[in-house]
Amino acid sequence: MDEQSQSGGAAARGRRVLMGIPARATFASAFRVAPPMPVRGLALAALAFALLLALANVWFGDLNQDEGWYLYAARCVSEGALPYHDFAFTQGPVLPLVYGALVAPFVKLGGVAAGRVATALLGLLAAALAAALAARLASRGRGGAAGVAAFALVAVNAYQSYFFAVVKTYALGAVWLMAGFLLLAAAHGPRRRLFWVAAGVALALAAGTRLSAGIVLPVAGLALLLDRRRQPGGWFWFGAAAGLMLAIEFLPFLLLAPEGLRFGLLDYHAGRRAGSLLAACVYKAGFLSRMAQAYLPAVGVALAAAGVWWVRRVRSAGADAKNTAAPSETPPWLLGVAAAAFAAMTLVHLAAPFPYDDYQVMVYPLGAAALAGAAVRLLPAGRPVYAGAAVVLAACVVASGASPVNQDWFSRGRDRIWWRLKERPALAVLRDAARQVRLATPPGSLLLTQDTYLAVEADRPVPPGMELGPFCYYPDWTTERAQACRVLNRPMFEELLATVPAPMAAFSGYGLSIASPGVTELPPAERAQLRALVECRYAPAGQIEYFGQAHTRLDLYRLLPATRKPSN
Repeated sequence: MDEQSQSGGAAARGRRVLMGIPARATFASAFRVAPPMPVRGLALAALAFALLLALANVWFGDLNQDEGWYLYAARCVSEGALPYHDFAFTQGPVLPLVYGALVAPFVKLGGVAAGRVATALLGLLAAALAAALAARLASRGRGGAAGVAAFALVAVNAYQSYFFAVVKTYALGAVWLMAGFLLLAAAHGPRRRLFWVAAGVALALAAGTRLSAGIVLPVAGLALLLDRRRQPGGWFWFGAAAGLMLAIEFLPFLLLAPEGLRFGLLDYHAGRRAGSLLAACVYKAGFLSRMAQAYLPAVGVALAAAGVWWVRRVRSAGADAKNTAAPSETPPWLLGVAAAAFAAMTLVHLAAPFPYDDYQVMVYPLGAAALAGAAVRLLPAGRPVYAGAAVVLAACVVASGASPVNQDWFSRGRDRIWWRLKERPALAVLRDAARQVRLATPPGSLLLTQDTYLAVEADRPVPPGMELGPFCYYPDWTTERAQACRVLNRPMFEELLATVPAPMAAFSGYGLSIASPGVTELPPAERAQLRALVECRYAPAGQIEYFGQAHTRLDLYRLLPATRKPSN
C-alpha cells in the first residue's frame, strides 16, 4: 500500500471520528487524516515552542489593568455576588461565572500568576481546537498538515500567546468559538441534531463572554438556513439552542439590574469617542497596521495562497490533474462560514471608537483554521504538504523570535540611546507590593486602590464601587445613575476617599487620574484635590518604582491613627 492510499484510509477514519461515531478526543482524531510520523514530529515541535512562549508570557509578560478587574469579578462571583447587580462589569457574564467557579480558588492561593496559568491553558486548548477544525476543513490527505499549520499560526505567535496568557476574555471566548465551529463540522449522521444544538450553545457562550462574538450567531444561522436542503432543520435547532442559551445568560441580569447590564454591555463601550474624523481614521488604520504586524506569518500564508490560487485559475485549462487538490468531503459552506464569521467580527472590532488590535485575539484562531484549511488544498498530498506545514512553523518561530513582545519581557523602554532593562518581571514586582500590603493589614480588610490586580494579589477587597479600577470614576454622572451602575461619580468618590476605613491605600499612575466613560485624563487641579483627600487621612508608607502596567510609580499609604476631616 503506497503513502497516498494510507493517507486516504487514515483520512476516512479521522472523518468518522469527527462525525461523532466513536467518542474519542477530537484533537487526536483530527491528526489521523495524514501519515503519523511527519505530522507527529511537526506537531511535537509546534507544541514545544507553544509551551515555551506560554510559560514565558505567564511570568515575564507585562501586567494589564484588565487582569485586575476580571479576576476581581471572578472573586466576587465566588463569594456570592452577581455582575451588574452587585458590582460593575463591562463584558458578558460568562467569564466571571466560569472563572468564579473554576479559577478563583486557585487565584486565592496563587494570585495573578494562577489566573494567567489557567488562561494560558485555555489559550492552548483554543489553538488545539483550531488545529482540529483546520484538519476538517482540509481535503483528503492534508488534514494533519493543516492542523499543524493552524496550531503554529495560533500558538507559536508571541503576540497571540501573550494575550492568551494575560487574564482577558480572549482565551475563553476563543474556546467557545472554536468548539462551536468544530461541532458544526461534526454535524452528520443520525445524531446531527445534538451537534447543531451543542454548536448553538457554544457560540452563544462565546457571545456571552464577549459581545462582539454575537455577530457569529446570525452568520452561522444564515449559513445553515441557506444549506437547509442538505442539512434540514439545522438552522432551527441551532437557532433555538442559541436563543435559549442567550436567554439563560442575560435574562436574569436584565430582570435584576437592567441599567447595570446596559451600562456594562453598551454604554461603557459607546461612551468613548475618537474625536475628529481624521483621528478616527488614524485609529482604524493603526488597528489594521498593528494587526498585520502581529500576524505577519498568517498574512504571508494568505498572500502566498492567493497567488497560487490565481495562477491556477489562469492556467486551469492546461493544469495537470496531479497538481490539483483532491475534492473535499467537508461541506463546502463551512470554510466560507468560518471566513465570513472572521470577517464579520473583524468589522465589528474595526467599527469601535478605539479599535485595539488585541480585540482580534479572540477570533484569530478561527481565521487561522480557515486559512490553513484553504491553503493546504493548493498543495499535493504527501511530502509537499508536509513541507508547507514545516515552512509555516519555521516562519512562526522566526516571527515570534523577532516580536516586540519578547523585548518587553526584559525591557521597560528606551531612554534616548539607552535601553532600560527590568530588574525583575512585572509580576514579581506586583508580588512584592502585595506582600507589603498583606504584612501591614489584617486579612479581610479593605485596600483603597484603583490597581485592582494589587488587591487580587494581596487577597484584599476594594471598597464597593471601585471594582473597575481606574475606570470606576464617572465625575459628571448623577448619583442615581452611578449607584445603579455600581460606579462612582465625583461626590461619591470624594466621600469615599474621605471616609473609607481602609487601613492602607495604594495608587499608581493610573490611580486618581482617569475620567470615564470618555477615558480622558483628569485636569491637574482635580487630580491634586483627590490626592489631597487621601493624604489628609493617610501617611506615606513607601514607593515602588516601575510598578504594573506602563511601569508607573506606586505610592503606598498607611491610615493615620487619628484621622482628621479635610478642610474645604
